[in-house]
Amino acid sequence: MENENKPLDESGTAATAGEPQEYKGRNLEDAVSLAEHRLKIPREKFNYEIVTEKTRLFGLKTREIVIRAWPKDAGEEDAVERFLTKLMVHFPLELSYQIKKRPDMVFLVFDGPDKTMLLRNDGALLLAIQHVLNKISPVKVQVDCEFYRRRKENKLREYAQRAAQQVSATGREEILDLMNPYERRIIHIVANQIPGITSESQGEGFLKKVKIFRAPR
Repeated sequence: MENENKPLDESGTAATAGEPQEYKGRNLEDAVSLAEHRLKIPREKFNYEIVTEKTRLFGLKTREIVIRAWPKDAGEEDAVERFLTKLMVHFPLELSYQIKKRPDMVFLVFDGPDKTMLLRNDGALLLAIQHVLNKISPVKVQVDCEFYRRRKENKLREYAQRAAQQVSATGREEILDLMNPYERRIIHIVANQIPGITSESQGEGFLKKVKIFRAPR
């Protein structure tokens, strides 16, 4: 049969090879596992991006995340190293870096005389490099410099706690600034730890806002 070996999309119809398809789950792990099953390849062999993520209450608290996934090209195994080698030749900053690899993660730490330039505007350049590397790498890439991630996570947790406590006290929803997926994940975790409070992402694209509000009873 013509479609016998093709992965199925969410409607159950055969997907065209190489075309990105969407997969749903209660969390990111469930969605990625479904993509593995449907694509019939391990997660390190395909790209994926988060399409939507929501936390809702319908009697019981439920979450849903939707990702878009597609197989990687065969030549992407050393994509991070190749990209950085070419980038450093033309990059106008004097930087050095170290790469540590795990089966499901690449850790990249920048150093050098111009490293503080990466941290300006709340780490905008550092996060931009991480975003590009995650688009080309077969596994997740985590980029850091001067313990930026640890300091950033602490600030986000404090921010989320203040906003959630404000919602709990006043009953008025809070809509936070645009954030990337890493930042939103921390906000969701902290906000949902406060009794009676929930959250959901709003918007389209890489940057989205997070709404924190009282959970419906």
